[in-house]
Amino acid sequence: MVLPKGLARFNRVATNRINKYVVGWAPGFGMIVHKGRKSGKEYRTPLNVFRTDDGFVVALTYGPDTDWVKNVLAAESCTVITRRRNYRVHSPELVHDESRQAMPAPVRQFLGLLNVDDFLLLKRD
Repeated sequence: MVLPKGLARFNRVATNRINKYVVGWAPGFGMIVHKGRKSGKEYRTPLNVFRTDDGFVVALTYGPDTDWVKNVLAAESCTVITRRRNYRVHSPELVHDESRQAMPAPVRQFLGLLNVDDFLLLKRD
């Protein structure tokens, strides 16, 4: 059970407008800056972002078929803004992992309740 598309639309219109003030500095949050595949327009998507040894991991709570994921995969890069720093990242990789090992333990448990098993790995420059 990935989160419903209706919730994604609500978050895009309402919640994300509030989150954009928090995601740049709060632990576990970040902003993915990416370009549209067709429009070339710059988009900023607030998400839960967690550090890995060589980059970042993002839980795909709406699944791997969202526009922002497709944009990042097509461009093969994006920028992650987290903890007041910008990171250019590359080599996005979709990973299906039912153990959710890349996530911190409390987050892993929560994602298990939602049956979120798909993640996007991003490597830092």
